[in-house]
Amino acid sequence: MSHTVISVEHLSKTYRLGQIGTGTFSRDLEVWWARLRGKPNPLLRIGQVDHGNQAGEELWALKDVSFTVQQGEVLGIIGRNGAGKSTLLKILSRVTAPTSGLVKVKGRIASLLEVGTGFHPELTGRENIYLNGAILGMTRQEINRKFDEIVDFAEIEKFVDTPVKRYSSGMYVRLAFAVAAHLESEILLVDEVLAVGDAEFQKKCLGKMGDVASKEGRTVLFVSHNMGAVQELCNRVVLISHGDMILDGSAIAVIGEYIENASEYTRFGGNLIDQLNQKDQEGFRLIDVKVVSDNNLITGFFNSDENIFIEISFEIDKPISNLSVGFDLKNSDGSILLRSLHTDLRTEEQLAQTPGLNKWRCKIPCGFLNAGKYFIAPKIGIHNLKWIVNENSILSFVVNLNHGISPYWSSYKNNRIGFIAPILNWESINS
Repeated sequence: MSHTVISVEHLSKTYRLGQIGTGTFSRDLEVWWARLRGKPNPLLRIGQVDHGNQAGEELWALKDVSFTVQQGEVLGIIGRNGAGKSTLLKILSRVTAPTSGLVKVKGRIASLLEVGTGFHPELTGRENIYLNGAILGMTRQEINRKFDEIVDFAEIEKFVDTPVKRYSSGMYVRLAFAVAAHLESEILLVDEVLAVGDAEFQKKCLGKMGDVASKEGRTVLFVSHNMGAVQELCNRVVLISHGDMILDGSAIAVIGEYIENASEYTRFGGNLIDQLNQKDQEGFRLIDVKVVSDNNLITGFFNSDENIFIEISFEIDKPISNLSVGFDLKNSDGSILLRSLHTDLRTEEQLAQTPGLNKWRCKIPCGFLNAGKYFIAPKIGIHNLKWIVNENSILSFVVNLNHGISPYWSSYKNNRIGFIAPILNWESINS
């Protein structure tokens, strides 16, 4: 029977902005006396601006957050940059203390918050493994028992006796994750640092975290911006925004709500379109760009067995010669996976232009994209002459792996290799 291993009650954390103190009491007193008399900071150098009025301003990183986590549960924590996710993990791992509230933790915690957390750069990989084990309260015999597994998982056999200061960031992450996942802690905290590793190692880590929870009964808290990974790994997800806990529920419901409410995910419009249309565009006006589902709903969350549609609407006062309307599809690294234009096939229908409102829709077929986050960059221009709209990534959407797409998929636990994953047709040509 499961029991509560983490209890967070009315947790809040505030930081004071600006410089707190000058380093010596006498200089602090000098600055204080100047401000008391309404004088400028006497320690400022020529050209520096006095931000003394901002010093001491409070920023609430977390505000009245409460939840519990059961043994063996994998909890995802999502939200925008600066929402308070990393601060929450730092408090749970006792890196920093809360301003108010109560945190109760039952069991040893292994945390992976930043690249190289807990590593001494002058020590070798071998020595750091034993150091981290000792920090977790493990005996040398316990670490010996896990040592070979850690080195094998991290794939650093040749470098285990090399000082970690000479490791690449990827090697750092591989070893740090291997140590945290294999040493016998009851709770594993993982921040976004896995993004540093290559795609294959990320899949390996996700599989290990799933095994840690399902087979070993350990608890995992996972912070990530990769909604596909969160959906695959976590049954329950917490959404944090500006320090407040907004939602706590099933992965599908919370991720769906997060994406629906993030305008950057689903629709390109508003002020940016207004700014574009203020320019001289030869009678062209962009109306809307959006990502929609089969049932014509605007969304940014798809399963791999669903079609994805990119819709572009525009107005023209008169036909524009060689007008092409389309988009670039990019991955999370910013690499362009493909460019599609409405004139690619050069049919009469595509080349014909009707003054007034025009709407075009492009279909990305189900099963074409692997699980992950993708970005849409609108590209509208006059062929071989100029771009009218040439934006970077404006829209984004997430694809979640659905193994029911075909019998082939059902035999795979993780993503296939690559960003696209179409099921191509093969036939035997044996004579």
